Amino acid sequence: MTTIVKSRPFLWLVLALPALWIGWRWQFTPDEYGYGHAVADSGDWAAWLLMLTLAVTPIRLLFRKAGWAIWLMRRRRDLGVASFAYAALHTGFYLWRKGWLALDASEIGQDFIIAGWLAFALFLPLALTSNDVSVRALKRSWKRLHRLVYPAAVLTFLHWVWSAFDPTTAWIHTGILAGIEGFRIWLQRR
Repeated sequence: MTTIVKSRPFLWLVLALPALWIGWRWQFTPDEYGYGHAVADSGDWAAWLLMLTLAVTPIRLLFRKAGWAIWLMRRRRDLGVASFAYAALHTGFYLWRKGWLALDASEIGQDFIIAGWLAFALFLPLALTSNDVSVRALKRSWKRLHRLVYPAAVLTFLHWVWSAFDPTTAWIHTGILAGIEGFRIWLQRR
């Protein structure tokens, strides 16, 4: 049983559950759970998984020998790709609702839209190269490329703050992300 729980397919099943729940609610309770909820929830999951992905390094530095920390380190790419998948779902909901209006100059010129599209553009090559073949092919360049996650994370959280009706929750999460990154930098320099 523990082999199944620690397996990559089981992890992906767990990571897919929120998306299945979002899709189910949108399909079967559209009056209660409409476009706004689907966009917000998919965006929240993208941000939460991004925070977890970025928290892996400080966790690894703190708990080097712990089995769960080693497991988490080995699954960091999976978490990052899942974060991108939720960001793609978030973007898909937005484009589905807005259609060609999403490319309208008045819409595309808004700060939160620019931040969101730039974050998505930075995450795209990261998601596409988050596999063993790319790691081997890119060698040291792979790590340099994947440092784009930091500006992409900043843009993601700016997008969240600027697009929220009440940005309090977004600011709290931005503070948590800043704490994670500050702690990571402190641990790496220590």
